[in-house]
Amino acid sequence: MTKKDQPYTSKLRGVAALLGEPPAAAAQFVAISSIRLPQQQPRRYFDPEKLEQLTISVKKLGILEPLLVRILHLGEYELVAGERRYRAAQKAGLSEIPVVVRELTDEEALQLSLIENLQREDLNPVEETEAILQLLATQLSSSVEEARTLLYRMQNEVKGKVTQNVLGSQEGELVKIMFNSLGLMSWESFVSSRLPLLNLADEVIDALRQGRIEYTKAQAIARLKDAQARQALLNEAIEENLSLKEILERIRAQRKPQEKPQSLKNLFKETSNRLQKAKFWDNPEKQQALEKLLKQMEALLEEK
Repeated sequence: MTKKDQPYTSKLRGVAALLGEPPAAAAQFVAISSIRLPQQQPRRYFDPEKLEQLTISVKKLGILEPLLVRILHLGEYELVAGERRYRAAQKAGLSEIPVVVRELTDEEALQLSLIENLQREDLNPVEETEAILQLLATQLSSSVEEARTLLYRMQNEVKGKVTQNVLGSQEGELVKIMFNSLGLMSWESFVSSRLPLLNLADEVIDALRQGRIEYTKAQAIARLKDAQARQALLNEAIEENLSLKEILERIRAQRKPQEKPQSLKNLFKETSNRLQKAKFWDNPEKQQALEKLLKQMEALLEEK
């Protein structure tokens, strides 16, 4: 089931309600040069090939769906939703594009931008994870790192590792409401399977962001601690389209062979030296155990 097949719009009403139902507004044409990109942009990567395909479509048919903007100053607007269409219009050489203008605060504009991005089918796992985390931070009026810490705290409470004082709190309830409203995954699944993606090495995250590798493969490659070996395997996985099984096999092959076990003779010598330096000669219980071991050794020596 794709995101378009999901009852996404209806489920998003829980989040949209925080902003109020958008008033009906007619599209109007404005100069593309009057539109500014926001400082906080949820989306960082745009597939060049897909953007080129959209540009060709825009050249032939124009912009079919208006962009959402808000007024910055007189005659100047900030883009809220529709950055791909905006970029395609620029590449197509359009001078004017259709927009819907809404009065929005900074927080409302960011939330709508995040929600719009989360509805896209081609959003990669890293971008989706970052967008959800950022949306949660706006709902909590906190930083992204604080929202992330809260989620881990909730996970630890569910596992019984810490005393419960967040799950039933107002913040905990807000987390549950937001994830239910999005309808993409539970907050528990998000913490266990998505947040770890943000801890991957930069080159692995970049490859994920660009859609060059699946995140299950990326997670496996990230296990390599050696940066050079990790980068080499990442390149191989992308260029040769390696399966997850092949990636795991190459990781195992790169592991250093185990050192040969120490000889029994050397092990006995090392243990004897440690015994002489040990501080348990005044411990009756340990002396008794040692005496038992010595008797066993003497029995071995007497055997023919």
